[in-house]
Amino acid sequence: MPEQKKEHPAEKVVLHPRNKHRERYDFDKLIVACPELAKYVKLNQYNDQSIDFANPKAIKWLNKALLKHFYGIDYWDIPTGYLCPPIPGRADYIHHAADLLAASNDGHIPTGSKIKCMDIGVGASCVFPIIGVKEYGWTFIGSDTDVKALDSANKIINYNHFLLKSVDLRLQENPKDIFHGIMERNEPVDITICNPPFHASAEEAQEGTLRKLSSLNHKKITTPVLNFGGQSNELWCEGGEGRFVRDMIRQSKQFGSNCFWFTTQISKQSHLPGIYEALKHAGALEVKTISMTQGTKVSRIVAWTFLKKDQQNGWRSTRWNAF
Repeated sequence: MPEQKKEHPAEKVVLHPRNKHRERYDFDKLIVACPELAKYVKLNQYNDQSIDFANPKAIKWLNKALLKHFYGIDYWDIPTGYLCPPIPGRADYIHHAADLLAASNDGHIPTGSKIKCMDIGVGASCVFPIIGVKEYGWTFIGSDTDVKALDSANKIINYNHFLLKSVDLRLQENPKDIFHGIMERNEPVDITICNPPFHASAEEAQEGTLRKLSSLNHKKITTPVLNFGGQSNELWCEGGEGRFVRDMIRQSKQFGSNCFWFTTQISKQSHLPGIYEALKHAGALEVKTISMTQGTKVSRIVAWTFLKKDQQNGWRSTRWNAF
């Protein structure tokens, strides 16, 4: 017999108001979009349709169905072992990025192909560009240090023709550089986004994956599941998230007149004091922190600009309101 049915809210109100994923997953509609998902959908202990969120194959097919149903993506796949991102969380970031631009534009979201977003670490999944192009018509620069990830993202773009003229993938040949070699001096970028590597070592990353799997399975897991965690450059770097973002801030100053808003996601609140200190040292003229919540996970976007008010006004009039 199923356990007493839990009452679920009609909407996930913690997600952004424009996020298409605020309602509970409608698996019947998702299966229509992606019939292969059906074999992973089962009735859970409360007699609700669900999937095993600890099963990487189920998660991948769920992502395929979500991207097909909500964003019209006909082909989407990632190589074995690469990060399979949560679509609702990625969508939240894009919508908050749009709001950030709107706050600098008298409340109007700049839309269309003239608006350029740089995705630092686009990854094999190409998810940020997919959502940004579909929701706001933006164009994207997608950078990565991993050739195989870029090959995967390029395949997604080639199989979904509406992305062809909207996403420009660029290989970062020097892993220590973030903007140099990717952001051209004469190429204005309206906003950058980034989901940085969180962990400081491979061991720490594996421990994090095992904790996640143990939580999903409600029992201790000691062996990682292939294709659940992600590649090393996706999950960890020397010094972890805090070091990566401080390096990003330091390097961003060199391109301060090229970009209106630099942003990054910050998963760990304890990293914020060091990040704010780095922003002060770099001379950021305006800093904003935007809270995001997905399920029980709380994170935030930190945004900064080096543009003075007159430069912001000029940017607005020539790029956002001139067409």
